[in-house]
Amino acid sequence: MDLASHVDDRSPRGIAATVARLVRGGDLRPGDRLPTVRHLAADLGVSPATVSGAWQALSAVGIVISRGRAGTVVLPPPASWLPPRYRDLAGGAPARLDLSTGTPDPELLPLIGPALSRVALQRPAADTGAYVTAPVVPALEVLLRDSWPFAPQRITVVDGALDAISRTLERVAGYGSRVAVEDPGFPPLFDLLDQLGLERVPVTLDRHGMRPDALERALDAGAGVVVLQPRAHNPTGVSMTSTRARELAAVLRRHDALVVEDDHSGEIASARDVTLGPLLPDRVVHVRSYSKSHGPDLRIAAVGGPASVLDGLVARRMLGPGWTSRLLQHVLVDLLTDSSAIEAVAHARRVYHARRRALRDALAGHGIAIDPGDGINVWLPVHDERTALVRLEAAGIRVAPGTPFSADGGTTSSNESTDAAGGPADPTQRAHVRVTVGLVGSEVEDVARALALAAAE
Repeated sequence: MDLASHVDDRSPRGIAATVARLVRGGDLRPGDRLPTVRHLAADLGVSPATVSGAWQALSAVGIVISRGRAGTVVLPPPASWLPPRYRDLAGGAPARLDLSTGTPDPELLPLIGPALSRVALQRPAADTGAYVTAPVVPALEVLLRDSWPFAPQRITVVDGALDAISRTLERVAGYGSRVAVEDPGFPPLFDLLDQLGLERVPVTLDRHGMRPDALERALDAGAGVVVLQPRAHNPTGVSMTSTRARELAAVLRRHDALVVEDDHSGEIASARDVTLGPLLPDRVVHVRSYSKSHGPDLRIAAVGGPASVLDGLVARRMLGPGWTSRLLQHVLVDLLTDSSAIEAVAHARRVYHARRRALRDALAGHGIAIDPGDGINVWLPVHDERTALVRLEAAGIRVAPGTPFSADGGTTSSNESTDAAGGPADPTQRAHVRVTVGLVGSEVEDVARALALAAAE
């Protein structure tokens, strides 16, 4: 199709509207590849930035997706309730073994039934006068403060880690603001930034976390907020070291930026609880989720940080959900203090560590070396993402494509990077797929063999 001939309004909005109209009318079908940015810009007589802006707008609403060197293609009709990158991760045929989810093994979660029974006995009647009382039950706040990696001015609970990040960004970043994010990073975070009208500034990683030189460039480019995962990074498994935390803090002291730490796997991570909080007083919002350790259905994440951010967050939330279910808060208190639940989480942490090691060793037997990392995911380098996915599908195994994890839309996903000294960096910028190793049990040898075949040229 000669797309340029259909465009009347040559602004980014006009170009995007034309493509959307052609998709709705069936002239452009799912899987159709759009012209390159430079090609269409030349045909229309506009700058590449104009076409790029149109492509970004279409991507943000889930009409197209950039697949790096494979180009920009039209997406299938969406499940309207799923944001674009969630759809990209959720798509695909059913598989014999689904290692794409990034979710915990349900068999390793502590039993919630006994906790519910105990809480019901302790609280036989609902507290109907609780609308304007503190949003965190006192027993939970005590537990959180005792275990927090630094002394926060305020602490509250919300409905999951992404809810915490969203509400924090709404408080501290205006439309069009720049936010430094890890590259690769968490795809739903990128969807969230798009929905909030915030601009991503990618920051590359190495084996110790965000690279200080890359963070400096992002801050120099105007990023006023930094979102990072301090341990068990999704998708790479990287954990920030104490030395790297000090290096990043030194960079941040030269700039006026807030840090949001997403400790999504803290209770099942083997790495130490390293944070920038003590190094940057009143500039760190730390988020701790309990979904992977105690169960996604609890929908509880704790948020601790400066009063200037948290007070406004709580006030705004009072005009929406009001508070996170106090019943579920009491259930979490029970799970955090009951000896059998504590041991269940500790057991899960040991099992996940063992599963990562077993897959790493099995892959090494096939000539593939990966970093041990932490958490429930492995970031597997492959020669070609699409080929790897097809080969694994034929083997009855499903993994997550790597492209959605790229903060820049996949344009660097096939390139090697170098570290600050000019040598090979951690290969986070090559083609990859994400494997949820936390779900790999006794079939580890079969999985490793399939992954090795999928990764080969």
